[in-house]
Amino acid sequence: MSIVVPTLNEASRIEHCLQCLRSDFPDCELVVVDGGSTDGTVDLAAHYARTVRTAAGRAIQMNAGAAVTTGDILWFIHADCRVPADALDLLRRALLDPGVVGGGLQLRFDQRSLGLDYLAVSSNLRARRLHWIFGDQAMFVRRDVFDSVGGFPRIPLMEDLEMSRMLRLHGRLAVLPTTVTASARRLVDQGVWRMTVLMQLLKLQYLLGVDPERIRRRYEVGTRRAR
Repeated sequence: MSIVVPTLNEASRIEHCLQCLRSDFPDCELVVVDGGSTDGTVDLAAHYARTVRTAAGRAIQMNAGAAVTTGDILWFIHADCRVPADALDLLRRALLDPGVVGGGLQLRFDQRSLGLDYLAVSSNLRARRLHWIFGDQAMFVRRDVFDSVGGFPRIPLMEDLEMSRMLRLHGRLAVLPTTVTASARRLVDQGVWRMTVLMQLLKLQYLLGVDPERIRRRYEVGTRRAR
């Protein structure tokens, strides 16, 4: 089992993240892939994990991390997410079924509000019904399947959505009966309902075939206006 953690300016939380991963999953290979941090993230991470530097971009970073790992299972965990210790046993149990090619965890946020609760519930429902696993749900995938689809598509946004759609062509995606706790900081900073509407719009545009680069620009404009 190889854990890949993509980072960008996560100095305030990377040590806690890696300490938890080391403690809870000591037998797992651990790789941090940094996309150009300027706050000392890499130096802090190097005390706990192998570190790799790449250009910024989640797809680029996660593919680079996968390339240097040796595990048969790849597990992608964001630095601002807390994965419970029971997740690994549940993950291994799910993969005893040869028809399962990957999956993720149920989602909740580290803050509570009507908007955040709605996002968590809708994300979990979407994962179970549509089999779309997003990055903050700690996606995992069999390496042979990951390699066969060519890794994460090199698009600036929606790489997790597109990966889920590709994986579904090869088998089932399991939603584990345990919950990852994701940071709500960016949603709260930008406005939870505002970001919910923006992201749903961008997903719709992506599914309708809008150029991902155009979607990225729209996302940047939308988040910049809220600052």
